[in-house]
Amino acid sequence: MQLDLTPGGQLAIDVVNTCPLQTNTYLAVSAGEAVVVDPGGEGAEVYAYLAEKHPGVRLAAVISTHGHGDHVGGVEGVLDACEKACGVRPPYLISETDAERAQSARANSSHSFGYDADAPAPDRMLHEGDTVTFGEVTLQVVETPGHTPGGVVLFCACAAGHVAFVGDTLFPGSAGRTDLAGGDADALLASLGKLARLLPADTLCLVGHGPSTVMERELAANPYLAEARARGL
Repeated sequence: MQLDLTPGGQLAIDVVNTCPLQTNTYLAVSAGEAVVVDPGGEGAEVYAYLAEKHPGVRLAAVISTHGHGDHVGGVEGVLDACEKACGVRPPYLISETDAERAQSARANSSHSFGYDADAPAPDRMLHEGDTVTFGEVTLQVVETPGHTPGGVVLFCACAAGHVAFVGDTLFPGSAGRTDLAGGDADALLASLGKLARLLPADTLCLVGHGPSTVMERELAANPYLAEARARGL
């Protein structure tokens, strides 16, 4: 696939930490509309934060980058809180490959970490090349299996530059673990090679846990990206 790098409109991004594993839950806001990415837990609180910090903004969608419990556990809470406040239940989006996994606490690994989290059935299933538009911007879906079979990255070319919600596929100087159910180290390396080819060097990579990074830095120093490129992936 090829990404559309045409600059879009304005995009503001807030981050809140949710669930016992301190997941980065992102609130992306553009021109009066918002999406919530990876609500790991505390869904009602996430929606309350959005309503307080961005009054009048309409929640257009909730999206999970993959089906692990720490990225889906707050979905139902966000949707319920929005419906109670506005009378409208926004759509929930996740890749088709991870949709079933996300709905089971045992399959999505949350049970293994001592708590149970699950997601509702999605309203829309995402695939490679799909787009999600809200406000003045568009998220482009890149399939990145490895950490889970159905992981995706959400890329956005906005007015301020390039942004990617990378979930647990990429981390500063590292990459997602592959020892949980459904993990595949070879598939993850191939996905990292794909990101190295597709994402512009200035892309701000918003990761699933911990501090963000920039693709240029990872291309220069991340050993997992180096290995993927050395293999020609």
